[in-house]
Amino acid sequence: MKDAYSLILAAIESGTYRPGDRLVESELAERFGVSRTPVREALQRLETQAMLVRDGRSLIVASLDHNQLAELYTVRAELEALAARLAARHATPEEVRVLAQMVAEDQRAVRDPEALARANRRFHHQIHLASHNRYLVQQLDLVHRTMALMAKTSLAAEGRGETALAEHKRIVDAIAAGDGAAADKALRQHISMAWETRLKLEAAVDRD
Repeated sequence: MKDAYSLILAAIESGTYRPGDRLVESELAERFGVSRTPVREALQRLETQAMLVRDGRSLIVASLDHNQLAELYTVRAELEALAARLAARHATPEEVRVLAQMVAEDQRAVRDPEALARANRRFHHQIHLASHNRYLVQQLDLVHRTMALMAKTSLAAEGRGETALAEHKRIVDAIAAGDGAAADKALRQHISMAWETRLKLEAAVDRD
């Protein structure tokens, strides 16, 4: 059985609770069928991790401003590129096959941004694991946890799903070839395109 922390974090990651939403201890305890004490401890932990912020006496899901997003994408690009480079060196044949299968199967979700976002998280996490570096995996888990504070996935942009999957394939091909430099480059280009897409989405919102 998952603990209160994992349950609340999963709800934020899935978009059940979005940036600005107020989290009420009693409601969470009832929703997840747990007592209030572990919920209170989970909320305190999430606040320490900057996933939640204070609004008076209440806790709300944090949001990321433009500068925070830029900083997050910068760190993500560096760490993800390192993971891809290490995966090209250390991934087992089984791990490479799983990555390739993910790219093929994710084509089914290309018209469903939310499903594709979930698939995208699984794909990137698989690359992290294939790096076979536990400390890097821990840091990337933190980065991806913070990414849950983005109100909308960049994969919702017109045509982004198809191009993202094509980018995923290039990353996997480089890892399969054992070409660390190519894997690094492909991953950096992938993150760069995701950031550029998000900037365009932000600009569109500002015009509305």
